[in-house]
Amino acid sequence: QVQLVESGGGLVQPGGSLRLSCAASGIIFNIYTMGWYRQAPGKQRELVARITNGGGTNYADSVKGRFTISRDNVRNTVLLQMSSLKAEDTAIYYCKAERLPFQPYWGQGTQVTVSS
Repeated sequence: QVQLVESGGGLVQPGGSLRLSCAASGIIFNIYTMGWYRQAPGKQRELVARITNGGGTNYADSVKGRFTISRDNVRNTVLLQMSSLKAEDTAIYYCKAERLPFQPYWGQGTQVTVSS
């Protein structure tokens, strides 16, 4: 049974930092591309950052220079370090495991709220 469990969300003031974690089980973690996506109220889910099994990364333009994605293939974990947070970063953040051409796996999401 595949499980992706996100943690680390919460309420933070503008300019603050948070670190999200996604723990994966039930998959051969080191062959999957892992990603963080987010969905704000009334908006579509969007890519935040992805990291391939080889360590290559890509980021949404809106988070470049502020967010960093990383992975630990021993602990089967993917992290998202978020800094200089803005109100527009408020969303539910989801972890995704993908390996084409197969169906991806999603976590249940963790809420991030940026507000003073």
